[in-house]
Amino acid sequence: QVQLVESGGGLVQAGGSLRLSCAASGSFFRINAMGWYRQAPGKQRELVAAITGGGSTNYADSVKGRFTISRDNAKNTVSLQMNSLKPEDTAVYYCNALIDISSAFRRDYWGQGTQVTVSS
Repeated sequence: QVQLVESGGGLVQAGGSLRLSCAASGSFFRINAMGWYRQAPGKQRELVAAITGGGSTNYADSVKGRFTISRDNAKNTVSLQMNSLKPEDTAVYYCNALIDISSAFRRDYWGQGTQVTVSS
């Protein structure tokens, strides 16, 4: 069974930094794109950043220049370095991965979520 386990959330003051990490475990053939989403109270879940297996990245406009996504394919991990945090970055952050369970079966997986709270 494939699992995504996140770590690194917490409480930080505005202007501070946090680093989120997510590790995939279990039996699978290959991890394709990985990403981070967030959901604030009363709002829809939104894409924060994504990275392909080849390392191409995509960011929400609201985090460009402040957040950096990276991955370690050897360790099956993805990280999100968040700098210059703002109160509006407060949300539950979810790790996502598109995983090939076999050469013929691909599925979307989600982590359990980690809370990020930025105080003003």
